[in-house]
Amino acid sequence: MSATQPIKDTDELTQFKNYFKYEKPNTRNYMLIIIGLNSALRISDILHLTYGDVYDFQKKKWKTHITVNEQKTGKTNRIYMNEEIKKALVSHTAHTPLEKGLWLFTSQIQSRQPLSRFQAYRLIREAASFAGLGPNISCHSLRKTFGYHAWKQGTPPALLMDIYNHSAYGITKKYLCIDQDDKDDVFKKIRL
Repeated sequence: MSATQPIKDTDELTQFKNYFKYEKPNTRNYMLIIIGLNSALRISDILHLTYGDVYDFQKKKWKTHITVNEQKTGKTNRIYMNEEIKKALVSHTAHTPLEKGLWLFTSQIQSRQPLSRFQAYRLIREAASFAGLGPNISCHSLRKTFGYHAWKQGTPPALLMDIYNHSAYGITKKYLCIDQDDKDDVFKKIRL
């Protein structure tokens, strides 16, 4: 069995992101992919977000951060909600009323339950298939894609380690899935 991979190619990433925006419009599914790509959270934590986690009902505005007690580690993680996340939330809530205790990703079968991990996987695989991505794309690819592109844009691996709440640098290094092409790019760009 092959390891989950990030989506490295920006054109494939764009096709993947936009599948549920343009090809098969669904604001909930699009929001799932956008939050996954822009938050570095595990899918289990994403699926258990409520509207109260992202919207301040007293101030009647979107929060600036998502605060999550990670299910896997028990650690608290505070994630900045960037403009991509906010745009996806606004688009989705134009069709869905805000309700404080309601899951952000509600199951279509059981309306008061969150979307299942299996269903999230199925949706991500559907978008990946459309984008021509291989079988190594899964829910965890969203988290890895965040790290890979953050690293390519100059984010130090030590900071990514902190964002991921990893206990060891080696774990973060594996997440980045650095391959020979990435190494070659360094040699191509260096001018000493």
